[in-house]
Amino acid sequence: MAPGGSNYQDIGDSRSAYADYGIAPESAEFKNSPFRKAAAVIGGKNGAGSNSAVHELLECPVCMNPMYPPIHQCPNGHTLCVKCKSKVHVCPICRHELGNIRCLALEKIAESLELPCRYQIYGCQDIFTYHTRLRHEQNCRFRPYNCPYAGSECAVTGDIQHLVAHLKDDHKVDMHDGCTFNHRYVKSNPQEVENATWMLTVFNCFGHQFCLHFEAFNLGLAPVYMAFLRFMGDDDDAKRFSYSLEVGGFGRKLTWQGVPRSIRDSHKTVRDSLDGLIIQRSMALFFSGGDRKELKLKVAGRIWREPL
Repeated sequence: MAPGGSNYQDIGDSRSAYADYGIAPESAEFKNSPFRKAAAVIGGKNGAGSNSAVHELLECPVCMNPMYPPIHQCPNGHTLCVKCKSKVHVCPICRHELGNIRCLALEKIAESLELPCRYQIYGCQDIFTYHTRLRHEQNCRFRPYNCPYAGSECAVTGDIQHLVAHLKDDHKVDMHDGCTFNHRYVKSNPQEVENATWMLTVFNCFGHQFCLHFEAFNLGLAPVYMAFLRFMGDDDDAKRFSYSLEVGGFGRKLTWQGVPRSIRDSHKTVRDSLDGLIIQRSMALFFSGGDRKELKLKVAGRIWREPL
């Protein structure tokens, strides 16, 4: 073998491993070394360049997310976050076997940083230390909302304005203006329905959006229908409102009054907590009239703002 052949093979393996993890192979080993990055931080000027170098220093080369203590490294000094370390057994850069080595220098740097919230683009203007930033972001009121559509598992997230447009354009959800409503739910062969979710309806009221859910499921062994309202916003704002739901017929009536739940709570969470109007199937079919072979249930409702 020609002189230097083994070195060439090592470098080739390193670049191949780097590509396997979806990371650009350019100067892989040196680029991701904390010693090279630390030099960039020390040698850089204060300001945007220095901040950029610090952020690069604390970026996991596998998932590209910020690394929080504990930060691990391979014997050659290449770092990765604790989540990625649990998924790989060799260094993604040099392919050296990983041990249990902590990079205390990077952890000290991380603990000394003050950073803006990652949801700054959505309006959060607060500054946090590295540790408190992570805890804050898990409950930041500006963090994106999940799509409230319950008919399928939708992965879309965004602010309220984006989700309203998404519901209208992509899910073809009915949008209504007003704070009172009468909504009819129809289903043939209701005796055969064990689990069903009807199309979501959104009401524009008091400058906010409210989602009306209606579905069938088994409560224990008893088949039931449930209607409930969710608020497109945070829980603190949701508590400023109340709503009532009513179904009835033939001299009988069921009513429910409650506080709309924020869409921070998934529709399944609200349903499983039974926080809404629950109607037993036999009663729903009684309200539907006729031969009780078809569900024709009218749900009336009203939304109002509570006094401050």
